[in-house]
Amino acid sequence: MLSSASSSSSSSFKPLPVVELPDNDSPPTSAFEIPIAAPPDFDSDDRSEKLTVVLDLDETLVCAYETSSLPAVVRNQATEAGLKWFELECISSDKECEGKPKVNYVTVFERPGLEEFLKEVGEFANLVLFTAGLEGYARPLVDKIDKENRFCLRLYRPSTISTEYREHVKDLSCLSKNPCRVVLVDNNPFSFLLQPLNGIPCIPFTAGQPHDTQLLDVLLPLLKHLSQQKDVRPVLYERFHMPEWFQKQGIPNSAWTL
Repeated sequence: MLSSASSSSSSSFKPLPVVELPDNDSPPTSAFEIPIAAPPDFDSDDRSEKLTVVLDLDETLVCAYETSSLPAVVRNQATEAGLKWFELECISSDKECEGKPKVNYVTVFERPGLEEFLKEVGEFANLVLFTAGLEGYARPLVDKIDKENRFCLRLYRPSTISTEYREHVKDLSCLSKNPCRVVLVDNNPFSFLLQPLNGIPCIPFTAGQPHDTQLLDVLLPLLKHLSQQKDVRPVLYERFHMPEWFQKQGIPNSAWTL
């Protein structure tokens, strides 16, 4: 996983939505042959195509909590530490007894540096928002954090797919026919199990991490570096060794669509 100089603390309450993440052991040191091949119609010497940066939402860019279950002390401490936050009314997929849509009240904390991160990445890459969250929740949230409309595309839960290993997997082939110039940043590695060589796993963000520096100090420099590469996959393999990680989770390379 990505790491930064800041330390993180865990809260006693659960973010929305709950994402189950196993422990990530160090990758094995043995050599692993990766079948990387450029599409036949792609000129590997041409970097004129902009990098496509696909960003997850919950626990990557923001963290959200049901307002009714959020301890006041947590919100006060986060506010005192300088975290930006806002409250949101979200339409639930559940119906109330009279058939009317149920409204959920959510408190959203922005990851430090979010606005600057989106602005800077948008200068050298195409930004795509891809969340496993439902549109009734995610759309008004993204409207709040993306007032400049930097995301050229927003994808919600119906755009994810189910595999025999995990549900809500994000298939990057629906976004780009060129796997050399697309990356997915997500706190849940299983989101990119179909294209493990295009994934960037990041540390989950919670309200207990007001001094988190992942976006500006870790992710931004990496994405700038990737934007200069003919093919992002060798760089990401050398840094994260995700194929070995997936094999340790019982997911064979036959599940990939490289």
